[in-house]
Amino acid sequence: MGSHGEGFAEGSTTPAIRGGTAAREDTRRRGAVVAALMLAMALAALDSTVVSTAVPQIVGDLGGFSVFSWLFSGYLLAVTVTLPVYGKLSDTFGRKPVLVAGAAMFLLGSLLCAGAWNMAALIAFRIVQGLGGGALQGTVQTLAADLYPLAERPKIQSKLSTVWAVSAVAGPGLGGVLAAYADWRWIFLINLPIGAVALWLIVRHLHEPERERPQHPDGPARARVDWPGALAVFACGGVLLTALVQGGVAWPWLSTPSLTLFGVGLALAGAVVVVERRAAQPIIPGWVWRRRTIAAVNLALGALGLVMVAPSVFLPTYAQAVLGLAPVAAGFVLSVWTLSWPVSAAFSQHVYRRIGFRDTALLGIGLATLILFSFPLLPYPGSWWQPTLLMLLLGGALGLFQLPLIIGVQSTVGWSERGTTTASVLFCRQTGQTMGATLFGAVANGVLAAHLGGAGDLDSVTRALDAGRAPEATRRAIADAVHTVYLGAACAATLAFLVLLLVAPRRFPVRQE
Repeated sequence: MGSHGEGFAEGSTTPAIRGGTAAREDTRRRGAVVAALMLAMALAALDSTVVSTAVPQIVGDLGGFSVFSWLFSGYLLAVTVTLPVYGKLSDTFGRKPVLVAGAAMFLLGSLLCAGAWNMAALIAFRIVQGLGGGALQGTVQTLAADLYPLAERPKIQSKLSTVWAVSAVAGPGLGGVLAAYADWRWIFLINLPIGAVALWLIVRHLHEPERERPQHPDGPARARVDWPGALAVFACGGVLLTALVQGGVAWPWLSTPSLTLFGVGLALAGAVVVVERRAAQPIIPGWVWRRRTIAAVNLALGALGLVMVAPSVFLPTYAQAVLGLAPVAAGFVLSVWTLSWPVSAAFSQHVYRRIGFRDTALLGIGLATLILFSFPLLPYPGSWWQPTLLMLLLGGALGLFQLPLIIGVQSTVGWSERGTTTASVLFCRQTGQTMGATLFGAVANGVLAAHLGGAGDLDSVTRALDAGRAPEATRRAIADAVHTVYLGAACAATLAFLVLLLVAPRRFPVRQE
């Protein structure tokens, strides 16, 4: 198939007209598969938000308060480092076996979590869940592009965005209800019937056509898995992400554990490069970074990961400390961006059809940059509607930024490269979030220490707020710390803007379908 510019009339062809019965059957099957994808995405999207509200009950039952953060970190690490592996596997063996195996792994992890007998076991089983969650996130996004031609992809993407939005809003409430009126173990058990339905729909209705294998001079290529590369990627990502997650929390940045992990991680990164260069079918092929479009989208969405940390991690503390809101109201201030994001994402197709993928994304991230820079201009203490309005606008801007890039980059590759491409994009965004949590956490703690004379960090201040005894000086320090974090997020958004402007081609080389 040849490449061409963003010609949407050409890039949105529909299948040949067949008999009415066959067409209706195809529509029914595709509808069932889309329902399965939404259920699978709901499993991944609900996970962290549901668990977060049950932490007090979990710690009260199992103990292990000092390490409970690994309930989230362990899951995130497993999801992030497996994304490239699952992407390559789906390109090699097809989406269906990878998605079925990932969903089964996630459900096994959920069942084991429900039976955990101490915190160490629960953390280990959460990692098992994460091993399946990586397959769910990457393969669902890839199948969304497989199922629909370019002109119709915003439909499925807006549905998946809506799943994330509903999960962000409903997750904490669902987790709280289950923990308060049932038992925290039901938070994991509830995954089983949802996942079982998704699995049944996938097995019954997802039928992938036979694909031609890549041709080589000596005949069709035999499907081979780069297991040394997969192991090297997993080890390298796990070590470096652990160093980022635990640095400044479990041990000081310049301590022996931190320096050792970073040293080992860098050595493993060198090993990944060596192994992947020698592999016949590498897990992370070099073309992911040699092609301008994919490289630019990877870097831009890595910067988006940084941007997302500022509101999702720091805004609830700001709303409670500075605005004096209750936890539920503080959650509402944050959640409004999950409402405007999918609406804007669905609308973005009308924009990129006119001006192209890159320029639409530039418009979105440009608006987001202005919104982020305006946050530190809010008055102290201010009113609840001011940050709420900014978050509503920010969600709209980021929806205009992210979705055109994902749809655009998926449309520049064929089926045999789409899983790897999608996984690389999601991997960069997840890595950006991890780096952002580390970087902005250090920035916030530094600002707090400067204002309070080294008297505390963000965690200790948050605990003081929960106890209702934070003085005025502490509240002002929190406001300054969060304002500084938003300035950092604005700088990350500026970086994404420059990457798209200088690296991405003005017209994405969309492939004819």
